[in-house]
Amino acid sequence: MYIKEITLTNYRNYTKTTIPFENKVNVILGENAQGKTNVMESIFVLSMAKSHRTSNDKELIKWDCEYAKLSGIVEKHRGPVTLDLVISTKGKKAKYNHIEQKKLSQYIGSINTVMFAPEDLNLVKGSPQVRRKFIDMEIGQVSPVYMHDLSRYQKILQQRNQYLKQLQTKKQTDLSLLDVLTLQLSEMAAKILKKRFEFLQLLQQWAEPIHKGISRDLETLKIEYKNSIDVSEDADLSKMLEAYHQKFDKIKSREIDRGVTLAGPHRDDLLFYVNEKDVQTFGSQGQQRTTALSLKLAEIELIHQEVGEYPILLLDDVLSELDDFRQSHLLNTIQGKVQTFVTTTSIEGIHHETLEKAATYHVEAGQIQKVK
Repeated sequence: MYIKEITLTNYRNYTKTTIPFENKVNVILGENAQGKTNVMESIFVLSMAKSHRTSNDKELIKWDCEYAKLSGIVEKHRGPVTLDLVISTKGKKAKYNHIEQKKLSQYIGSINTVMFAPEDLNLVKGSPQVRRKFIDMEIGQVSPVYMHDLSRYQKILQQRNQYLKQLQTKKQTDLSLLDVLTLQLSEMAAKILKKRFEFLQLLQQWAEPIHKGISRDLETLKIEYKNSIDVSEDADLSKMLEAYHQKFDKIKSREIDRGVTLAGPHRDDLLFYVNEKDVQTFGSQGQQRTTALSLKLAEIELIHQEVGEYPILLLDDVLSELDDFRQSHLLNTIQGKVQTFVTTTSIEGIHHETLEKAATYHVEAGQIQKVK
């Protein structure tokens, strides 16, 4: 799949612009704060219905405007599709081929993107929240059901936390509602956990050989899921559900004392091991970056395996963060098969035929023009 063009209306620092793209590498050049990352972000938002840079949708709307609109024409194996996303203070509305989607979870995954930005290099050494977000966003692209279950889980979790707080402060004393919320939460948690296990098994299959290639066969990468219940990835859904029941029963009084839910997918984490050593704690910066790069390249292959088409790759100011060898490995991997967008202030010093043949755009003060 590839984006043929995108139209931005009242988006960030763009008033109204239509940008045609080519089905190869598209390099977006410009100084900082001119709007090149906004173009990159808009493709991601069109795909995921949310930004990778902010959780506040109002920031996506141009100053003094009531709404922002993103429209894109995407070429897929089955033919072209039209996507429209309107973001306003009232919420978001999405259309697929001019038909409004009742739920955003039905829209997400219409196009698939893999974003690789400097902050993704913190995937290994960052907080568990960063890694959970990584899992959720990638599974969500290939499984609308997962997005629905995750959204349901988060709503129940919020209700349960509010009730636990009321129990903690003695504003409520009835435990029967807590039991109902616990049952509902456990059901969603088991579904989420099972899907995460399945996803990570696939990710491991792709990431391990990719990591070996980047490390010149010197390192072996292993991914481990650290969950809050004692259950293996081979367990079926009923065993996972039973494990959550037992866990919540065991920690009920502690949760009431603390006023917060102490177990569940929202507290889980990913661990990465290189040659059986924890990369987060003992890995060098180079090993941490190789692990992050391996995961991103594995995502590309995993999405291709799941949906039958390669996703669109977004490289936001990340090439300058990689050394020559990792740059070359990345560019060699995508060459000729993945539509790629690269933002950078300059491509000087990056010598690779993929970039030499790229379509180039220049951005200045919210205006974008094709250079070649």
